[in-house]
Amino acid sequence: MTPAGTVFDRLDASLELGEDERMLLESVRTLAHEEILPRAEGYDRSGEFPWDNVNAINALGLNAMFVPEAYGGAQLSYAGYLACVREIAKACASTGIIWATTFHAMKPLIDFGSEEQKKRLLPRIAKGGLAALAITEPTAGSDATGMKTRFTPKGDDIVVEGGKTFITNGDVADLTLLFGKWSEIDDDKGSISVLLLEKNTPGLTVVRTEDKMGHRASSTATIAFDACRVPRANLLGAPGEGLKLLLASLNKSRPSVAAHALGIARAAFEDAVGYINERRQSGRRIVEFQGIQFLLADLAAELAQCEAWLWHVARRVDGGQSDIGIEASILKLRASDLAMRIATEAVQLHGGYGYCKDYRVERLMRDAKITQIWEGTNQVHRQLIGRSFIEKRR
Repeated sequence: MTPAGTVFDRLDASLELGEDERMLLESVRTLAHEEILPRAEGYDRSGEFPWDNVNAINALGLNAMFVPEAYGGAQLSYAGYLACVREIAKACASTGIIWATTFHAMKPLIDFGSEEQKKRLLPRIAKGGLAALAITEPTAGSDATGMKTRFTPKGDDIVVEGGKTFITNGDVADLTLLFGKWSEIDDDKGSISVLLLEKNTPGLTVVRTEDKMGHRASSTATIAFDACRVPRANLLGAPGEGLKLLLASLNKSRPSVAAHALGIARAAFEDAVGYINERRQSGRRIVEFQGIQFLLADLAAELAQCEAWLWHVARRVDGGQSDIGIEASILKLRASDLAMRIATEAVQLHGGYGYCKDYRVERLMRDAKITQIWEGTNQVHRQLIGRSFIEKRR
């Protein structure tokens, strides 16, 4: 064990989890190390959807941890959930985002859905169903108010026209949380509404899946709606309440993306430390050079501080705090920038080997990049954080 390793061991040990959660987290670590990690390279090369990993997660009953008991789950803390995201992403970033996206999409249903909706839809998620969150469109990325997907009420149905792009799990999801604009409300923000779209709904088409730089085993789909009829019973909240639900959803999904990025960062840091403790140059181990030690010190300090902020945000959520938007932006911004920096430095520390697919750091560098882009680009998060300091004056 390296000196830097003990710092992170102590940080992990300080995480406030119940006994059941600690046992589950240990099971997740074992699953990630023994089953998910050995398959990660193959899935990255082939780009195939990792059904083996999804099935292994479901065999552990992991979806149940974010579904309340009344709907077939065994709900645990948000901190416990984030710890599981980090461990799965550390082993395979693609599998990590597949599982985490189900939480991102279903949390608004858990928090804001009607009793009928939760009883009808959540049990299939608790049993291992996948979910997707459909917000982004070709002309509406970071500015969600520019979306053009249209919801038109027709009797007991709502007719959906339009399309979404860059939708994680979009082609495999059992349930999709779909954002669009209510046709009878003429207001860019005030018209945004939310539907729960079930798999195989007539009029729903998967146009294509993307061939990506990283996260190659997670499916990222473009989906289209052509006279797609959804039961009015699947409207989440009232027409026009979508922006409120969207912001509430992002406040919970952005820390999750940060945990995902920190899983990648941890993997890259550990690989780099292991390599430079073995590799020798000029008769010395690379880790013995002072310049390398300074670099390690900086990376370790930033990683420890960022993970401490992750658990700070988790405690606030578990304590019932809802006003965490800026804290979530700080966390997502810092964690994703750090993941990219550590992965890049890990490749550099591996030298020419780091540029080859035989070493995991090459994949980690590709996987890290998207964390700076999705769930709001880091430029947008800097703007959100900066705006929060503008004094409100009459």
